[in-house]
Amino acid sequence: MVENETKTETVEEVTETVEETTNTVEETPQAPLAAKPVARKDMTLWQWTWKEMKRNYTAYVMCMPFFIIFTLFTIGPVLLSMFFSLTIFNMVEAPKFVFLENYSRLFLDDDIFLLSVKNTLIFAAVTGPVSYFLSLFVAWFINELPPKIRAVVTLIFYAPSISGGIYMIWSVIFSSDSYGYANAILLELDVISTPINWLRNATYVMPICIVVALWTSLGTSFLAFIGGLQTIDKAQFEAAAVDGIKNRWQELWYVTLPNMKQQLMFGAVMAISQSFGFGAIVTALAGFPSVSYCAHTIVHHLEDYGGQRFEVGYASAIAVILFAIMIGSNTLVNKLLDKVGQ
Repeated sequence: MVENETKTETVEEVTETVEETTNTVEETPQAPLAAKPVARKDMTLWQWTWKEMKRNYTAYVMCMPFFIIFTLFTIGPVLLSMFFSLTIFNMVEAPKFVFLENYSRLFLDDDIFLLSVKNTLIFAAVTGPVSYFLSLFVAWFINELPPKIRAVVTLIFYAPSISGGIYMIWSVIFSSDSYGYANAILLELDVISTPINWLRNATYVMPICIVVALWTSLGTSFLAFIGGLQTIDKAQFEAAAVDGIKNRWQELWYVTLPNMKQQLMFGAVMAISQSFGFGAIVTALAGFPSVSYCAHTIVHHLEDYGGQRFEVGYASAIAVILFAIMIGSNTLVNKLLDKVGQ
């Protein structure tokens, strides 16, 4: 009986303590909810921006040299090209404003320009994505190697892109006589009976230029990908394995690539720039212009009118169109990269 009474008293004391705690919590005043952000009405956006600029003027002074150079040599030429594209200008006489006449002439009267657009899009569609993914997967493979071997293999893959004019070796391989390596091998195997003039035959010029462009495409993007792979925290891979990542492809998609979005974007910009602007390789191998304009690109058309005919207004219109194509490609790639890891 005494034990039962003791237990009953203990239960009653605990119940009273819980009730007192509950009452205390109920009586505690609730913290006021945070006020919703509202737009400031005491100053406009420009006034607030000017205020912040004055407050951080030291940072702006430090960045000023870069801003000046970037404006003079990047933004300035783009704006001038847009202006001159609306004029007839030969660098001797004053520009004559013609509005959209240059653009209508390009798309309606210039068959070679339309051919150059077709060739450029073919080059870009093949060399851009292929070189981009090739750089990424080669970097992914090299990153798995031991450090000493990794350094040697990186140099081997990166060497073609830093050796100026090394693609000229391909003109020896595809020489038009029997001393060219390609003709010599095919003649030895009785595949052909006479040497093929590879770089003067419209059937072979574009494929050869694409192969050479891919061979030299492992450049800055390749190094950026290797740097991005080496900065990923190894603990993330262990956590991913605990969360259910089952193979290396899932690890690549859900862990590796999301941690490399900045490097991926940089590599995409470089790939787009190279794929739309590689005219030097075609000129060195196939000449300028190439036979039957089979490898004539927008860059070649721009060089023709801007550097040889000095029709600056017409060349500026070509440059603006190329700029618009590259901006559109960059925007599309940026949207695709946003879906990485989802």
